[in-house]
Amino acid sequence: MRWTREEYIELLTFGDVKRQMFVELFGPLIGLEDEWHKQGATQDQIDMIGFDWDYVPKISCGGNTFRISNLTPKIIEETSEHIIQTDTLGRTTKLCKGKATIPLPLDYPVKDMDSWLKIKPMYEFSEDRIDWNAVEKAKKAQKQGILVRAEIPGGFDEARELMGEEELCVGYYTQPELMKDILDTICNTSYQVLDRVSEHITIDNLSIHEDMAGKSGSLIGPNIITEFIKPYYRKIWDMLSNKGTRIFSQDSDGNMEAVIDAFLDCGVTVMYPAEPAAGMDIVQLRKKYGNKLAFKGGIDKHVLRQSKEAIRKELEYKMQPLMQQGGVVFGLDHRIPNGTPLENYIYYVNTGREILGLPPLDGKNRGWDRMAF
Repeated sequence: MRWTREEYIELLTFGDVKRQMFVELFGPLIGLEDEWHKQGATQDQIDMIGFDWDYVPKISCGGNTFRISNLTPKIIEETSEHIIQTDTLGRTTKLCKGKATIPLPLDYPVKDMDSWLKIKPMYEFSEDRIDWNAVEKAKKAQKQGILVRAEIPGGFDEARELMGEEELCVGYYTQPELMKDILDTICNTSYQVLDRVSEHITIDNLSIHEDMAGKSGSLIGPNIITEFIKPYYRKIWDMLSNKGTRIFSQDSDGNMEAVIDAFLDCGVTVMYPAEPAAGMDIVQLRKKYGNKLAFKGGIDKHVLRQSKEAIRKELEYKMQPLMQQGGVVFGLDHRIPNGTPLENYIYYVNTGREILGLPPLDGKNRGWDRMAF
């Protein structure tokens, strides 16, 4: 079912809504579509529109806050198993075919202040970062109930792209002036872009991607977040929220519990995908944070490869009455894993619909949008 921007904002700000959303956040892993084809899936099921998922149509605000590079990716080597190429940062990357969708960097361009200064112009502000035709298009779409989004580079994630995780985590202690210059540059550009855009249109949802945690927790602690990342987040969020922006959503895998309070202090209002396998339990987090923090995801993707009884148990726990009081977009905590039987997936969809008071799938209604991409 299609939701309007007003309904979506109301849901994620704990307003008055009839029910929570039930969505597919990320879609299938590579290889699952072939499995489902062999199990008799229809094309609508392969395309994910046959499950009548909730969705909100969305559009970019028209401002580009990310790096702008004049480097063209070049393939160095391609085999039946992988592609090795250079990317727009000048890194050498490797993509394993049939197993991954994101290339793995084999080297990084930033080692110190001197190497950062060479690529810093990619991140600096210029007027051509704003597409005013796109801004006008977004204004018209917003009047038709479409959600207007702005994305900014991750305070951790973008520096990780430049330096790699190990050098980044060490760099907070050994090269703090470098880390602050990277974040200040990203911050100033994002601020100038979104300040101009938001004079012409209300941005509904500020979005940021971090992916800064694993099962054992975040790669950086609250003190680092407060010192380095908070000034960036707050400068952008304070400006936008004063102009009417209601949602600030952060995407990070892994267990983020130890740093949730720090990010709440940074202005974040929504977190996803809340991975159970990493210890994230949205029920317990809701009991702790109440309406201070909304969630998207939270349903264990691995349970889909288990029994139908296990699927129902997971859904009845995650979709209990406490969790149906606003602030939740129910969905899997990441991509649908390989080995998920189509029959189990259909059972998962219908069981969730049953708990939310929706009729079972009838094969006629269509609805789906990748919320995260």
